[in-house]
Amino acid sequence: MNFFIRNLFIVTALSSLMISCKKDFANPNDATLEQTLSNPVGLTGVAVGVQKQYSNGRAGSLYNLVCANGFSSFELSNRNTGNVDETNLFNGGTAVDGNNAVVGNLWASSCKVIFDADNVIRNAAKLGDKGYASGLIGYATIFKALALGNLSAFWEKIPDTIAIGNKAGFIDRIAGYNKAVAVIDAALGVIATNPISSTVASNIPGGIEIPNTLQALKARYALFAGNYSLALTSANAVNLTVKSEMRFDAVTPNPIFNVSTATNNVFQVRDSTFGLPVGLRPVSTDRRIAFYMSINTAAAPRWRINGFGAALTTPWPIFLPSEVTLIKAECLARSGAANLSAAVIELNRVLTKTPASDPFGIGADLPAYSGTVDLASVLTEIYRNRCIELYMQGWKMEDLRRFGRSNVANVEKNRNFYPYPFRERDNNSNTPPDPQF
Repeated sequence: MNFFIRNLFIVTALSSLMISCKKDFANPNDATLEQTLSNPVGLTGVAVGVQKQYSNGRAGSLYNLVCANGFSSFELSNRNTGNVDETNLFNGGTAVDGNNAVVGNLWASSCKVIFDADNVIRNAAKLGDKGYASGLIGYATIFKALALGNLSAFWEKIPDTIAIGNKAGFIDRIAGYNKAVAVIDAALGVIATNPISSTVASNIPGGIEIPNTLQALKARYALFAGNYSLALTSANAVNLTVKSEMRFDAVTPNPIFNVSTATNNVFQVRDSTFGLPVGLRPVSTDRRIAFYMSINTAAAPRWRINGFGAALTTPWPIFLPSEVTLIKAECLARSGAANLSAAVIELNRVLTKTPASDPFGIGADLPAYSGTVDLASVLTEIYRNRCIELYMQGWKMEDLRRFGRSNVANVEKNRNFYPYPFRERDNNSNTPPDPQF
């Protein structure tokens, strides 16, 4: 692990572990790190801190995931050129370098989440209450998998092991997705052996149904790794009626609302085109436009963030049920011509869905697919609906690569991958070369 991350862990350890400190000397009444990680109360505090690290504020993973993906894939408009890092992402190409704060924060936050989640997973296994332990392991694994997925979506290679004092080696990004699947499998195995205790839910933030979320994330990352059979099997195991979301309040507000929607000073949605080129844009009757966007007639810009960034306490989904349906459609389409009709059936579940029939209120409410039923046409329609249905969820950059979308004259994206943060490169000789674009 590099010097920056090592010191980040040291500086933030006390807040992550819910330990207070008033002076620069040891407080004999404070728990040690070892003591904190050896009891259910301390481990629960660390686990809750993992979610906070992921979801809270401008330095957390969620804000930087949405911001980076949105600027690089043309989902978002830039509101203030004085925000240099965001502006450089908006401009793309060589304007994005290893000193970019959004890129650096996404990297650092993801590494911190993995490090703290590993502490929970490793030490929870030693607890006597195995039902409580399995709940903590499953909960922490959700955020570890998300962090591994974020790194794998934006960098060509990711750290293999994150530990204090270790200069990380690197693995290919597809291996990173497979690693996310592997840690999810391990957690699901623990839960199958020792079902989650009912007391876990009362001690962690509400909104997350652990086993169902793990299956959905397994489907996502197996898809991204190209393992369509596994992705389909996992998607079929997800209960599509159950929501899984990160919830916010006045103390820990929704970071997209707090940083961008409320200020109108960082980014906004582009417009009802969703940043898509001609031929892929939603029709005007697509009811998903009104879900994700509102119109302001009093001041520029006209198109404003709605949806999951609408208010200070608006929850943010960890996955959308319709994402799982689109995973099924894509896996079926890619598995051979004989399954194209089945793929269209799944696609139509998204196209014809009304807002009232969706757990989050998202619905296109459109006619069924009437295009050509061949692989290229069906995949294009699946891609189009992923861009609309999963708007601002952070996965469009990965979709652009997987669906083979070209980048003629910066039509659909302005980067392929990100450079490694200077703070990583300066302190870790194993850091790979930066991508050309």
